[in-house]
Amino acid sequence: MPGSNLTAPQLPAARPAARNRAPVPVLGAAACALLLTAAAFCAGGCATPGEPTPPKPILPVAVADLAAHQQGDAVILTFTLPTNSTEHEPLGELPAVEIYRGMLAPTEAAHKTPTRLIYTIPSALVDTYLSAGQFEFSDPFPAADLLQNSGAQMIYMVRTRVSKKRASGDSNVVAARVYPGPESPSNLRGTVTEHAIELAWQPASTSAVIAGYRVYRGELAAGAPAPAGAADISKLKFSAPLELLGPAPEASYSDAQFDFGKTYVYTVRSVAQYGADSVESADSAPVTVTPRDIFPPAAPQGLEALAVPATSQQTADIELSWAISPETDLAGYNVYRSEQSDTLGQRVNQDLLLSPTFRDTSVVAGRRYFYQVTAVDRAGNESPRSVAVSAEVPANAQ
Repeated sequence: MPGSNLTAPQLPAARPAARNRAPVPVLGAAACALLLTAAAFCAGGCATPGEPTPPKPILPVAVADLAAHQQGDAVILTFTLPTNSTEHEPLGELPAVEIYRGMLAPTEAAHKTPTRLIYTIPSALVDTYLSAGQFEFSDPFPAADLLQNSGAQMIYMVRTRVSKKRASGDSNVVAARVYPGPESPSNLRGTVTEHAIELAWQPASTSAVIAGYRVYRGELAAGAPAPAGAADISKLKFSAPLELLGPAPEASYSDAQFDFGKTYVYTVRSVAQYGADSVESADSAPVTVTPRDIFPPAAPQGLEALAVPATSQQTADIELSWAISPETDLAGYNVYRSEQSDTLGQRVNQDLLLSPTFRDTSVVAGRRYFYQVTAVDRAGNESPRSVAVSAEVPANAQ
């Protein structure tokens, strides 16, 4: 055919002539009858095997909870990684993840489906982006691009696959409006006081309008190593995940909801405001705080002493009472006794007193005793001693 690049099909080569063929055996009557019977049987009931049906490709269920938000100079994508197929069977392995992205003008409606594949995460690497079944991926942008396209919408869609032949259905489509990200705060530090962990940091030096800060806290798992320097917080092992603790209008925050002995990891993000939209910075370098209870309770108040004379039924004693301590972690009280007003004296109770009373039966008639009381918390911290009071056992009391 003129102008055609096609070539005529080649015929198969002819078979070479057979040489030295063995003589064809001649079948007897009985053998012929047997072959005819077998042929008749197959004609009635034998079927030629068909081509095997190829197995259907395994399709993961489509992702339905894809979410996106900007943090710093990146868009963070999160979704629940599927574990079952569309046939309601376990996948048996982690699926690969395909991420699609598109960009819309600031005023364009976000109803398009992105068709550009920008990332493929192979199955062998998917677990590095997983935490408790949640897949989290960071899509970074050059700062110059964010400045040039400030207010544009990035739209995303994901698919997953376990078969090379076919991927899952499309996920839901999400949009994230992007702006130049603010800088992170620096020099985050924490100071433990009796009633709060006081945080402070250096404000970000950025041209963006900083509307405030957001403080995040996680609880480090027992035995997990503390982060060093500007560690990747996502790689830390938490017993309670990083969560928003609260907003801070200035470069400080007081965390009063903590427990002594636990290890907390804090990070702070700057918040830039663009009209009705706000954008967080990336995490500041984290600070780790393990608060220890080294704070003694307040000294007990209202100590009173009353000498009780001996009777025929019992010996003389001195009865003490004082106001209940308001400490929330109170373990008990100690009582100290001296025979001189200017000495500290010795403890007279063997075990901590659980109630604010004490009866001293080891007194001697005719002597004056000076008493002081302390409070002890569950960490073993002992308060200063109370104001001393005295009582004298009458000489004729025994």
